[in-house]
Amino acid sequence: METIRLQTWVNAPMERCFKLSLSIDLHVLSADSTKEKVVSRVKSGLLGLDDAVTWSGRHFGLRFRHTSVIDACRPNMYFRDVMVEGMFEHFTHEHHFAVMDDGTRMRDEVRFSAPWGVLGQAAEKLVLRRHLIQLLKRRNAVIKRVAESGEWQRFLSAEVSAGRGTTLEFQRSRVARG
Repeated sequence: METIRLQTWVNAPMERCFKLSLSIDLHVLSADSTKEKVVSRVKSGLLGLDDAVTWSGRHFGLRFRHTSVIDACRPNMYFRDVMVEGMFEHFTHEHHFAVMDDGTRMRDEVRFSAPWGVLGQAAEKLVLRRHLIQLLKRRNAVIKRVAESGEWQRFLSAEVSAGRGTTLEFQRSRVARG
């Protein structure tokens, strides 16, 4: 099993960074290099607790599907997505958010393992780890760029206009959707 830890500092409010990280639309934008698209029933908006999404994208010249579910969530501070179907034997991505003097610290912790025994372990170390770090860095750079500019409203304006602009309202919206 491999573990990746990354930190990104964003000059924007923690709640904005948290919600942008749950945005399906922003994820699609950040994954343009892999031509990732959503192939599940939920195709846009913000994910919440117990929501599942299936992605299809090209990696290493092959098309892969990855289905994950948000199985833990503390609004504005933390959420975890766990693969329930896909190419990995195990894949868990924890997203942590903390207020810092100069904005928000986003911290990613990804744990993964590949199937295929010893061959999978070699692939983890030689190829997959580097590939996932590049994807995470690209995604975080897009979140940072969007959160620090007026562009964030493009991804979150529907949430704000629907009355889900505060933590409590966000929690209520998750219960109502479930």
